[in-house]
Amino acid sequence: MPKPEAAKTENKPKEKAKKKASGVSVLYKVEGDKVSRARPTCERCGPGYFMADHDSRYTCGHCGFTRYKQK
Repeated sequence: MPKPEAAKTENKPKEKAKKKASGVSVLYKVEGDKVSRARPTCERCGPGYFMADHDSRYTCGHCGFTRYKQK
């Protein structure tokens, strides 16, 4: 008696996750002739060090300073 064959699965290509935009273009917004910063700068490190935007807080990757968002 022949053995039953195992169910074959189709090889579908996996969908690639879209990369988030990174670099300087994410940190600034251009509104008309004015350029504004999209994220706050670190209070300890000074201008030039942007803070990472998390769900409930901003965090500096350079010194570790954390500022919580107001609800």
